[in-house]
Amino acid sequence: MSLNIKPIGDRVVVEAAPAEEKTASGIFIPDTAKEKPQQGTVVAVGDGKKDEPMTVKVGDVVLYSKYGGTEITIEGKEYLMMRESDIYGIL
Repeated sequence: MSLNIKPIGDRVVVEAAPAEEKTASGIFIPDTAKEKPQQGTVVAVGDGKKDEPMTVKVGDVVLYSKYGGTEITIEGKEYLMMRESDIYGIL
């Protein structure tokens, strides 16, 4: 998937995974009670800082901070733009 946006510096654009629809025991979760997902797929990556290359690449599935990033809408889809430091790890 290709986006018409190129993040600057150490920023990445992440497409958040969908929130869980039901619990492990089968109880359906209403929209108002769903938690914000903390996992997503990287769809665009900046060039990194001058002396620090980027660790993540497009297509990586990552874990990120719960309230990290800024929500943006591109071509009708919701994405998160965040610094690479907001990412905890690659799955």
